[in-house]
Amino acid sequence: MKILLLGEYSNVHATLAEGLRQLGHEVTVVSNGDFWKDYPRDIDVSRSDGRLGGVRLLFRILCLLPRLRGYDIVQLINPLFLELKAERIFPIYRYLRKHNRKMVLCAMGMDYYWVSECTYRKPLRYSDFNIGDQLRTDEAALRERRDWLGTAKERLNKYIAQDCDGIVSGLYEDHICYEPYYADKLQFIPYPIKETTPSASEWTTTAPAPKTNEAASGTAGTPLKIFIGISKGRSAYKGTDIMLRAAEEIQARYPGRMELRKAEGIPFAQYQQMMNGSDAILDQLYSYTPSMNPLLAMSKGIVCIGGGEPENYEILGETELRPIINVEPNYESVCEQLERLVLHPELIPELKRQSVEYVRRHHDYLKVARQYADFFEQL
Repeated sequence: MKILLLGEYSNVHATLAEGLRQLGHEVTVVSNGDFWKDYPRDIDVSRSDGRLGGVRLLFRILCLLPRLRGYDIVQLINPLFLELKAERIFPIYRYLRKHNRKMVLCAMGMDYYWVSECTYRKPLRYSDFNIGDQLRTDEAALRERRDWLGTAKERLNKYIAQDCDGIVSGLYEDHICYEPYYADKLQFIPYPIKETTPSASEWTTTAPAPKTNEAASGTAGTPLKIFIGISKGRSAYKGTDIMLRAAEEIQARYPGRMELRKAEGIPFAQYQQMMNGSDAILDQLYSYTPSMNPLLAMSKGIVCIGGGEPENYEILGETELRPIINVEPNYESVCEQLERLVLHPELIPELKRQSVEYVRRHHDYLKVARQYADFFEQL
């Protein structure tokens, strides 16, 4: 098949493209690299800074459109698959629809159905927009509601979702937000991860198990290496502000027992380098499931502290492995789980082993690419 992947979200399309090419398909990735993360792409459509950035990008897209014809599948990472206003994207989508065979929309990340469902129906116990029945009121959540509810973005999302041939969800959370409306065309496919499996020696924690009296004083062993990535301007929204405070509290409580590594607003290649060698990663306080970055970490034998709710394992059909240290969406829960790891590092080797196996079973990029290819062929 000849496949066009438009837009990028946390390396999903770039990784999927590698897998599909290995299976013999012709794939083109057109994206902005997901902003500062700078993921690989075949055709760059980044928006330049300044007042005329949008005009320049629109002109470049219009010149590019004739090259984006004749594909068997066009997959959009999001209704806003280009850095343009929603009003500008309507005619671009219609052009792509007219000159290609099948259109697929990804239900991944921020869009109208995610915002609306978590604001009104609340199918999740907690999310980026609600904690139980209470709506979150931090500025980022309020801003996303203003952007997606009752706006051109909402109209664009609904139009594409109703018009396209298929919708792919990558996380449990996204799946249940689309399922009430598009069950007949919705397909869950896990995120694709490409990473060399670490050797058995890399699964062993750098912090040996302390004796009971040493654990209490927090003086024994090599420090536990904890990694946290902080997205520009989205720390409160994703809960990494709370996770960071909790990590700093445990680090102060047990001096010499924990080392904290922070990565903020850096390109993906540099992010990976900083993450390598860590024992655990803190990621997305309000998530039920691990997303691309923690999954990549898990493939390296790094334990994920974040979203590991039962629903995550159920949608994957996983009944044995439980590698994710699940936390409730609050400061106390993060502190409790971090303290447990610091005092009981003997738990980590098995969690690391399970993390690698979990990604191998469910997220291997070739296995996922085959699932996408099967879905595309059904269309």
